[in-house]
Amino acid sequence: MKITIRLIVSLTIVIAAVTAIFSLYQVHEEKQRLIGELERRTLILADSLQESVVSLIQSGSPAKLNRLVVRFGNRERLRGVVVFDGQGAILASTPELREKIPQPFPEAVRSFLENRAESRFIHIEGKKMYVYVLPLAGDEALLGTMALLHDTSYIDVRLKEIGKHNLFRFLAHTLLVVLITLVVVRWSITGPIAQIAAWMREQRMGRGRTGQPMVAPRGDMLAPLVSEVAHLAKSLALARAKADEKTSMRLQADSSWTAQRLKEHMQGELRGRKLFVVSNREPYMHLREGSTVKCIIPAGGLVTALDPVMRISNGTWIANGSGDADRDAVDAHDRLRVPPEDPSYTLKRVWFTKKEEEGYYYGFSNEGMWPLCHITHTRPIFRLEDWVEYQKVNEKFSEALLQEIDGEEAPLVLIQDYHLALLPLLVKKRRPDAKVALFWHIPWPNPESFSICPWQQEILLGMLGADIIGFHIQFHCNNFLDTVDRFLESKIDWEQFSVSRGGHTTLIKPFPISVRFDDFNTAEPKKQAPAPSRAELLAKIGVQAKYLGVGVDRIDYTKGLPERFRAIERFLEKYPEFIGSFTFVELGAPSRTHIKRYYDLLAEVDEAVSRINWRFQTKEWKPIVFLKAHHSHDEINRFYRAADLCMVTSLHDGMNLVAKEFVSSRDDGEGVLILSQFAGASRELKDAVIINPYDREEMADALFLSLTMKQQERTERMRRMRRVVGENNIYRWAGDLITALARLRSPESRG
Repeated sequence: MKITIRLIVSLTIVIAAVTAIFSLYQVHEEKQRLIGELERRTLILADSLQESVVSLIQSGSPAKLNRLVVRFGNRERLRGVVVFDGQGAILASTPELREKIPQPFPEAVRSFLENRAESRFIHIEGKKMYVYVLPLAGDEALLGTMALLHDTSYIDVRLKEIGKHNLFRFLAHTLLVVLITLVVVRWSITGPIAQIAAWMREQRMGRGRTGQPMVAPRGDMLAPLVSEVAHLAKSLALARAKADEKTSMRLQADSSWTAQRLKEHMQGELRGRKLFVVSNREPYMHLREGSTVKCIIPAGGLVTALDPVMRISNGTWIANGSGDADRDAVDAHDRLRVPPEDPSYTLKRVWFTKKEEEGYYYGFSNEGMWPLCHITHTRPIFRLEDWVEYQKVNEKFSEALLQEIDGEEAPLVLIQDYHLALLPLLVKKRRPDAKVALFWHIPWPNPESFSICPWQQEILLGMLGADIIGFHIQFHCNNFLDTVDRFLESKIDWEQFSVSRGGHTTLIKPFPISVRFDDFNTAEPKKQAPAPSRAELLAKIGVQAKYLGVGVDRIDYTKGLPERFRAIERFLEKYPEFIGSFTFVELGAPSRTHIKRYYDLLAEVDEAVSRINWRFQTKEWKPIVFLKAHHSHDEINRFYRAADLCMVTSLHDGMNLVAKEFVSSRDDGEGVLILSQFAGASRELKDAVIINPYDREEMADALFLSLTMKQQERTERMRRMRRVVGENNIYRWAGDLITALARLRSPESRG
């Protein structure tokens, strides 16, 4: 497109230049011709009048002289005739000129004194005229002068017509030449090239048949290129078909992703290579319970997804040792084999000082990057001392990883989240042969928001050290590419969604994370396990209610808890028939409470719950039950299965797995999901009741809609959402991400 625009602009400039030069020449020539014609006509008229005027002056007949002047003064384009005496005073004149001609008339005086004809262009009352003055000679002396004045406006009109005509001719010629040129170029050059490119794209994307012949383009200009491209594409297609044949057969045999299928798939992809995972949070944690040490799995889907892969690859997981008994469980090199019951891979623990934890984790990561990326109107706080600690910790992770991959050929490295944005570049500088993927679990903001960060370029450069950067949704990929385009000198390929800089290319791809889903092949809802008794759950918390809503959240300002509770308050105001019959249970896990913003949020949420309950509650009922604790998965699942609805009101979220967990838990086909449009999950779960969490009225109406929805509609919505979650579960996420990493070509072949 840029070449076409340059071609059109060039042609337009050339044609405009030629037309302008031709027009100037034509206008000049036409002007000279018209003036020459005017002068000749004036001379003829002056000669014909001269003798009669002299005779009338000598005979002393002013009346006859005036009649003669009036008779000749109204001819075409002749504005008038004026006769002057020797001092330039008017003797006779065309009536309309008498008051307009200055006396003495300078040209008449000059002509009389010099005894020769005078001609020039003058302006009278703003109008341009041509005046010709000649002396009137008697028998013995000069009697005076005679002036003929012609209107020259027709000359300007004619010149303007020429300019207008040439403008139209320029536009017509430009349009015609550009169209003809574009047709010729498209027919002879761009058409054949586009044909070759389309054919190559089909081959690259696997839509063409192996060895499919190319239709020869028109003409023979590109024949050598066509021949070479055809041979190259055929060779690549054959190689790809052979490499993928085994995997394709396995994928076709089983369309569902399970832990077992993931293990089998990864065996074929990794082919004996180890996988190295780096994250802030560890997959296994050792905690003291009295005099004993207990090994637990921290909450989160990451371990669920990657643990099977790590086991079959005998890989290494590098993470921060955060358990109070973690140091007692490792060897002299800070390593241990996990899981405890079946040691299959290595966990390498990295230790932080208190200062490093405060600056790297609580400071830069959670007071800076977290609010920056979530755009929830909480101002990010960036401190130089936090940035220094963030760099130190990323360097510490880098050293630990480089030790582990020492001796590995083209190691596969998977880095997790915003805590380690600098790590990809640190690894690539020392091990350019490593294949590195970075998965960003939170949203990516627009360029204007990201510009708040004082170290924006350092963050981007660190991330672009990776070969693949993954986000949850395409929208975040687009934001990232826009940000790179704004702040770094680089080449962005919007078709391939890649960034090339300094000879290195990074792919930017969406990998929507999900949850486990073991029974999604069943077309109908499963009936084997009845949902927990709602009455029993509510009885434990001292409430009686007909309808139950549930929310499961880490207490964070991105989750929209105050907005959610105000919406429940508004719902009870608008629909008072639900007072006494609808209770909402919030399972909230306190988080980062020593950060002031989180401490203030917890107080705000407590105040809102207390105020709303005080306003509406009765002896046996209250609208909101706020359970602050770190709840187990089984406890959460009981509330999921008993609830009529689940509310996810994120103000901004990368994905929000609570929405998918709720859908996964409802094998009875019941329940309604109310889901924020600002959560990444809303891009997949389109059968949820989608709301704007900033719109209290809309959320109140969504609660009413969910509680009054007919059973058939509820079941159909849940069935479709379960199919989506089932087909795109956590194992597919891991399989897609690690497959993309494993299939990357080496830097040498990419170069």
